Amino acid sequence: MKDIFWLVKNILRVTFKSKKGILLYICTPLIGIFISFLSYGGSGGTILQVGIVDHDHQAVTTDTIKFIKGLENVKVKNIKESDVSDQITEGKLDCVITLDKGFAKSVLAGNPNHISISSIKGATVTSYIKSYLYNYIDNISAISKASNGDQNKFDKMYADYHQPQVKMSASVLKDTSKYKDMTNQTIGYLLMIMLISASTLAEIILKEKGNRTYYRLLSTPINAKKYISANIIVNLFVMVIQIIITLLCLKWIFHININMPVWQLGLILLIFGLVAIGFAQITVAFTNSTGASGAMQNLFIVPTCLLSGCFFPAEIMPKALQKISDFLPQHWVLETITKLQQGAHLGHVTLNFMILLAFAVAFFLIAIYKISRNNNVRNFV
Repeated sequence: MKDIFWLVKNILRVTFKSKKGILLYICTPLIGIFISFLSYGGSGGTILQVGIVDHDHQAVTTDTIKFIKGLENVKVKNIKESDVSDQITEGKLDCVITLDKGFAKSVLAGNPNHISISSIKGATVTSYIKSYLYNYIDNISAISKASNGDQNKFDKMYADYHQPQVKMSASVLKDTSKYKDMTNQTIGYLLMIMLISASTLAEIILKEKGNRTYYRLLSTPINAKKYISANIIVNLFVMVIQIIITLLCLKWIFHININMPVWQLGLILLIFGLVAIGFAQITVAFTNSTGASGAMQNLFIVPTCLLSGCFFPAEIMPKALQKISDFLPQHWVLETITKLQQGAHLGHVTLNFMILLAFAVAFFLIAIYKISRNNNVRNFV
């Protein structure tokens, strides 16, 4: 055990003696958070700036303007006809609604007319206003038709429409979808970084074999088992540090609501850390140089992260590719996080944890088998 601790200390000293090592293993997990902020940070609701030109000045027209002003995320300003072009082209208004003379009369006649909406931003702006405004106007026209020209009957129905007998209470629910997306994308990038970090740390074995340090160590009481165990311990230590830094930044620095207990997310990532370390040992066991190891990493890490939905939701991919992701550990990490964010209890995702552990065990067994079958002492023991 004393030899293992000495090896751990030596590997840590070699790894973090330069700023490059600190930047690679400690700071890179923050990249995912910054990318998520760039992607989702500005995705909040916007206020639609609407101008109103009223040429009619009737009671129905006034009520229609009042209805528009009552819409959420809409700010209304009364303007003159001569200012319409300037206000729109300068970007001060998103659209302008013009109510010409005869608008109220046409609505009461059951044939709404004399209304126009001007905008240079197209349907992305006008569709929201049209969906509410035209529905309101159609309701007034329906009331007029139902009154059959009886003014008293129309006035009563019109008043009841604006003061309905059914009382409603509204509660505002906080939209947490943005934070869920930010969390998932941040974790997706972290999974890739953990795989890269684990593989880079495992490559120390290949580098020390290349400069003969590895063989000199084996001439001492230190054997291959102790050397590899020390590398795995250092790898696990770095994984834990990366997980802690990411969770601290998510929860207490950037104040992103991850919609699940922090310790549960940490547990999932820790298990994936074992998967990453197991994969890293495979790359070392099956290659004889850092170049070959890097090529093997490139063939696995980025494509599997892409298919698993680490960079964008897997649901947008074809069904065939989604089925492939079922065989990738990153997919099960993201699926587990999604289920827990949706309110599932930890016991409901036990199978997911077992699958991740199975990946880790399988990777370690493959690496151990390859190492034990390698008879060339110059490659491995």
